[in-house]
Amino acid sequence: MDDAFRKQMLEGYALTVPGIILGSPMVAGEVMTEGRVQVGLPMTNRHGLIAGATGTGKTKTLQVMAGQLSQAGVPVFISDIKGDLTGMAAAGDAADPAVQERCASLAWDYRPQAHPVEFLSLSGRLGAQVRASVHSFGPTLLAKVLDLNETQTAVLAVVFKYCDDESLPLLDLPDLATTLKFLASEEGKPILDDYGGISKATVGVILRSLIVLEQEGADVFFGEPEFDVHDLLRLTAEGHGIVSILELSDVMDKPRLFSTFMLWMLAQLYETLPEAGDLPKPKLAFFFDEAHLLFRDASAVLMEQVELTVRLIRSKGVGVYFVTQTPTDVPSSVLAQLGNRIQHALRAFTPDDADDLRKTVRTFPTTESYDVEETLTSLGIGEALVTVLGPKGIPTPLAATRLIPPDSLMAPVPAARFGELLAAGVLRPKYQASVDRLSAHEMIGARIAAARAAAVPPAAMPTTDSGLNGMTPAQQRAEIRRQQAEQRRMEREAERFRKAQEKATRDEARARQRERETMVREASRVARSRAGQSVLRGIFDVLTGGRR
Repeated sequence: MDDAFRKQMLEGYALTVPGIILGSPMVAGEVMTEGRVQVGLPMTNRHGLIAGATGTGKTKTLQVMAGQLSQAGVPVFISDIKGDLTGMAAAGDAADPAVQERCASLAWDYRPQAHPVEFLSLSGRLGAQVRASVHSFGPTLLAKVLDLNETQTAVLAVVFKYCDDESLPLLDLPDLATTLKFLASEEGKPILDDYGGISKATVGVILRSLIVLEQEGADVFFGEPEFDVHDLLRLTAEGHGIVSILELSDVMDKPRLFSTFMLWMLAQLYETLPEAGDLPKPKLAFFFDEAHLLFRDASAVLMEQVELTVRLIRSKGVGVYFVTQTPTDVPSSVLAQLGNRIQHALRAFTPDDADDLRKTVRTFPTTESYDVEETLTSLGIGEALVTVLGPKGIPTPLAATRLIPPDSLMAPVPAARFGELLAAGVLRPKYQASVDRLSAHEMIGARIAAARAAAVPPAAMPTTDSGLNGMTPAQQRAEIRRQQAEQRRMEREAERFRKAQEKATRDEARARQRERETMVREASRVARSRAGQSVLRGIFDVLTGGRR
């Protein structure tokens, strides 16, 4: 191995602070066992990217980093799409031949251990129930879940503004549906004059999207008790960070929903955590698996929100890591915020793959040690090109790295053991039972009922003489509803008549104004003509007695 390469790696990855070990550098198939590729704990909140083709080892790299961060006292949050990260709760298998071979090639002392894990779930079946109120979700994120266009998103924002002004809590989907129906009704239309009004057709589109969301079972994701993001920052009594794993295998068919929930968690962390500046280690490491799902079909407004959150949340002590197949899955504006990069092998089977490969190559630092394009296509499983931020914030030399194996189990835990872990979860009792307090659905319903009752005068109600006592209870209710509807119809007709009268008065006034303007124009035209001037002189002579 070239001495210059050896020196470059030793100096480039030397640390004077605790760090996360990723593996050892290699060149031309030879592994440099006396040096380690690592990133210092203070730099792990500079965000990062773990990318690579399917089956190249991205999830195991995530597992390596998450396990060491937990051991260092950093809480970790992970989205588990496929359900294969439950193994973090069990010690690795030291007898596994693949693990033994990898450790021998790296001269690595393998110490298997389990990590403290808390399982979370959007459905409540695979962990502590994670809920969010519709209000805290906000119109922008909710519009992404509902797949709304810009106009429909603007209408949704109007609804949220109205509820804020009227102190109407939006907690779950029925609250939002009731508010939309009310504002589109005859009773609600006058209220929207100050908000610019909304189209009934647009309201219909949003309501249909809500129905589809409910039929998919997403109604259980919205409500109370709302998940407190401070529960992601817990430590064990020994000072190890708890690994919170959001299990998503049972909602894989709703990628738009769970990816937006992940962004909601990130946004909540940004809103609630105080400024921290540079810390010896992060308050939380946030791993976003299958990150491309967040950016797929994202609106410009949503992209601005993602970029802003990623850029500013570092100062709150949170490091965000996107895990995806190719760097091009992540927008350039977000990639520019990432300081640490672990790039597994890429495959170029199609012209699009080849284009992505060339784009990826151009984003790496220049190096004399590797042909980056050739290296990227020839890396094996558990190998990656790595460059991270050094202690002074300078990118380290690019290193083809053979990664160490995770110290936890590289497979899902058995079903029986998973059940035991769920039952032992500390957060499960706190969030399992839903709470249905007074909110927009009930409050608007009460207001409508009170307004309708007040609109019907007592004399209009059926009396004994009109046969009320001779009706069945159902007939009585029907008669009351009929008379109330008649009363509303008469009020609407009176309102239409009043508006027609006002319009006629305005039209008459405009006609008189046009007549006056026509007379003025005619007089001006006559005054400018010779004949008109003669007439005016004659009139002047008469008025002055013929004197000159």
